[in-house]
Amino acid sequence: MSSSSLSGVKSLAIVTLAMAAAVGVALAFEYIGGYIPCELCLLERKPFYAGVVIGLVALLASAKLPPAALRLVLVLLGVVMLVSAGLGAYHAGVEWKFWEGPSACGATTGAAFGAGGNILEQLNTIHGPSCTEAALRVLGISFAGWNAIVSLAFALFAFSTARSTAPRVLKNA
Repeated sequence: MSSSSLSGVKSLAIVTLAMAAAVGVALAFEYIGGYIPCELCLLERKPFYAGVVIGLVALLASAKLPPAALRLVLVLLGVVMLVSAGLGAYHAGVEWKFWEGPSACGATTGAAFGAGGNILEQLNTIHGPSCTEAALRVLGISFAGWNAIVSLAFALFAFSTARSTAPRVLKNA
């Protein structure tokens, strides 16, 4: 395995681990912190889920993949994270009332169900958060805003490492 391929594998592992950690933090806020996600919050997680699967499959196959394929996977993960950044920016814009969000916006998680009783009755009493209200702001930025920032950082890292692991001939093109 060449040094550029090894660097590609390390970069791929870093991006995949970072995406898994980010979605892990979101799940921890939901299940440990009690923050019920809205419809857009759940949608924002999907690029992370897809990216982690793509990254893990590529890591498992990395011994047989040529360096060019690893660079292509890094570019693909960068694009996936750009989609996530776009979703986060859209959601943050909805929270700041820059534009309207989806008409059907409520939580779809089962985390708030009680231990006993009729689940159908509980469904009528549980109302998820609106996509227009930020559950928490850290340094003035909501979860959606942080998702946009983090996703953009992951995308830039994936793109820059894909470029830096390219052979010299491609760098000058």
